[in-house]
Order: sequence, then C-alpha cells, then structure tokens
Amino acid sequence: MAIMWVITGGAGFIGSALLWKLNEEGISDMLIVDRLESDEKWKNLRGRRFTDYLEADDFLERLQAGRLPYIDGIVHMGACSSTTETNASFLIKNNFEYTKALAQWALAKKKRFVYASSAATYGDGRFGYTTDAATTQKLRPLNIYGYSKQLFDQWAMQRGVLKKLVGIKFFNVYGPNEYHKYDMRSLAAKAFDQVHKEGRIRLFKSYKAEYQDGEQQRDFLYVKDAVNVVYEFMTNRKYGGLYNLGSGKARSWNQLASALFTAMNRPIKIDYVEMPVSIRSKYQYHTQADMSWRKSGKPFMTLEEGIKDYVQNYLSKENPYL
Repeated sequence: MAIMWVITGGAGFIGSALLWKLNEEGISDMLIVDRLESDEKWKNLRGRRFTDYLEADDFLERLQAGRLPYIDGIVHMGACSSTTETNASFLIKNNFEYTKALAQWALAKKKRFVYASSAATYGDGRFGYTTDAATTQKLRPLNIYGYSKQLFDQWAMQRGVLKKLVGIKFFNVYGPNEYHKYDMRSLAAKAFDQVHKEGRIRLFKSYKAEYQDGEQQRDFLYVKDAVNVVYEFMTNRKYGGLYNLGSGKARSWNQLASALFTAMNRPIKIDYVEMPVSIRSKYQYHTQADMSWRKSGKPFMTLEEGIKDYVQNYLSKENPYL
C-alpha cells in the first residue's frame, strides 16, 4: 500500500488529533513518525488507522536514503514544545535542524510540506501578531523554544522558499490527547484535575498594573478546529507561507476558569498565586492571532463551547481520547 502522507509528531497532541481528523475523512494511508520514549503518548494512537510507524531518527535516515515508499507530503508536527526547556543545543537540533532537513527534502522532491511554527515566536507582542516578512524579521521570542521556531521561519524566508511551504503559528490549542504533556498541558486539562481534587482553580497573579489577577489574555483554540485548518492546508495548494492559527479573539484566564466550572457544574472558586520568579520576565500577558487571512470556512467553537465539549465528552469519560 502506498504511503501518501507522513505525520511527524503523529503520536503527539496535535499530530494525533490530525490523524483522528484524517480517519474521519476516510484517510488511513499514512506513515506516523514520532519519538515514543517512556511517556504515554502511545495511547493517542490506539484505535487510529495508519499504514506504518517509524521512530524519528530512523525515518529521517530512510527518507534521505530513498528507502521509503511513495510520499505525497509531510505534515511536520514533531518538535519539543516545552516552553521551559533550557537545553538550547537540543532544541536547535530537534526543532530547527530536523525541520530544515525535512523541508530540504520536500523542496527538492516538490512535495507538500506543512510545518508547525508557534505563537511563541511573537515574544511579548510588541511588534504585533502578523506574519508579514517585515514583522517576522523583527520578532524577539522570550524563550529558546520560541527562538528555535523563529529560526526556521527566518531560514525559509531568507532563502525565498517560504511560499512553497506552509508554516502554522499555533496559538493556545487545547483539547483531547494532550494528557502526556503533563506540566505543558493546557490550563483546561490541569484545572479540571484541580477542581476534581480541591474544588478550586489556581491562577497566576498579575505583575502588570494594567492587568488584574487572572485577566492576562490568550488566544485559545480547540484542537478539533485546529486540525480542520491543518487538513485544509494539506489539501488546498493555494496556501503557501506563514499563517497564524488561533481563534482571533483574546480571552482571559478568568473566562476560561469560569467556562470550566460551568461545564463541570461547580461553583467558581479561584485562588491567585505567585508566579515563579524564573518565568515572570518571559510571561506573555496578551496574545491574539491576526486571522485576517481566513475569509471563509466553518466558524470556530467559542471558548465556552470548546471547554464544554472537552470536559463533558472527554475529560469526564473513562476513555478521554479522540
């Protein structure tokens, strides 16, 4: 059976959700690539249909040696997504060099290449949240994770090949299949556990006068909406370049907490706690994707709708997976 698509990071959060979406569309001719290691993200693959699985380093070796079946395109979701990772050499090798190697293969073979960038590239937001070339060159990420993503965006742009690729700047995606991420899970997942155990949610205090406690804002996007757009990028070749992927509307942590309590049918109880000193200088107080590129398509779920679906159809179930 010919392998048509490769999904790297296919056992991870967004990658496995994309696999679910493709299965829903009746597509199963896929090679899944990841590093399963010792966590439980392998559970994201249970019940899913795909042709084969390879570990990431083995895949790259076989790809470059020409020892794989026919490939139509690569969706590269594989990366270390920890914003608190401090090993810069590891992140550069894993997030930049590996992405560059896959992109070079795809460009040489004229294959579709869709890859995950990140809203972390925008840093403190002082230059706005647009993907034009001038803004992209000015961005100053606040952590090495964001910088590792920025490096590839700039590499592709400087070589004039970005329009032949599709880069996706994901904002705050949440939803089923993120459970293996532990501390890097969304607040929705972590707060669900807090409410079950303690009946309350802990949010960081604000250290900026213009933001009240819990009023720091993020652009939240439900993973089902995110993978619908990724599927659109895969199948519609009119797209090329960098694209933001968020809801386009900033919402506060307090609003997320309220939506969670409502979905769980619990009274709202929020404690505001000190933010660790180590992350205060790197903390984003406001993010909002410029989604002006998206002129049509199915409307995204509101934060309240997404949280309700997540809580009632996944987090509350014995099997919380897609």
